[in-house]
Amino acid sequence: MKKTLKILAAVMALALVIGVFAACGAKTEEKATLTMATNAEFPPYEFHEGDAIVGIDAEIAALIADKLGMELKIEDVEFASIIPGVQAGKYDMGMAGMTVTDERLESVNFSDSYAKGVQVVIIKEGSAIKSLDDLTGKKIGVQTATTGDIYASDEFGEENVTKYENGAIAVQALLSDKIDCVIIDNEPAKSYVAANEGLTILETEYAVEDYAICFAKENTELQEKVNSALKDLIADGSVQKIVDKYISADTAE
Repeated sequence: MKKTLKILAAVMALALVIGVFAACGAKTEEKATLTMATNAEFPPYEFHEGDAIVGIDAEIAALIADKLGMELKIEDVEFASIIPGVQAGKYDMGMAGMTVTDERLESVNFSDSYAKGVQVVIIKEGSAIKSLDDLTGKKIGVQTATTGDIYASDEFGEENVTKYENGAIAVQALLSDKIDCVIIDNEPAKSYVAANEGLTILETEYAVEDYAICFAKENTELQEKVNSALKDLIADGSVQKIVDKYISADTAE
């Protein structure tokens, strides 16, 4: 009888332990992951701060993930590989100061716009380039697969456009006189000019664009959820607060 009671007590203790672990497992259940592809060479939208990727896009994406009850994971990849990666299902979405274009819409879907982008021209101080008209026949540097690349190649000819992996490399090429100018978005352009003596930005804007998040064509469910979250974050001022944190009113152009 005592042996039976001991066995019964052991079984009950084991059941209790299993129950405790099960309860703990339920409480610590991992959230679904939202994987965002970006190119962290585009300050202030995405850039490295130590081992972390920070910036406007990173913070907005984190708020979106939180609203969706998901855990954000950011993958830093080459800009040109973002859309193919999203198409293949390697990433859930792409967010990298990405402009909505007709060409890109053939490959992916986009969220509603969350910010405006302006393409500008970086030149060396004292350059012969004084206006957009002076770009004809000049050596133009761009970041591969960006709208700066697309527009410049179409308007000035592929033979006059040199493509670089990122904006920083293009700017170094300008500083060493390998090219005559760099076409890139205004905010990173300001960062590059501030960090490199002897550079300036042409006063005339090259193009004005809308930034949005890209998704695989078949992933309309996620697109709709993100749009809903984004709408709320824009309405309550969260998006503007993040933009203002990185782009102060006195430096905006």
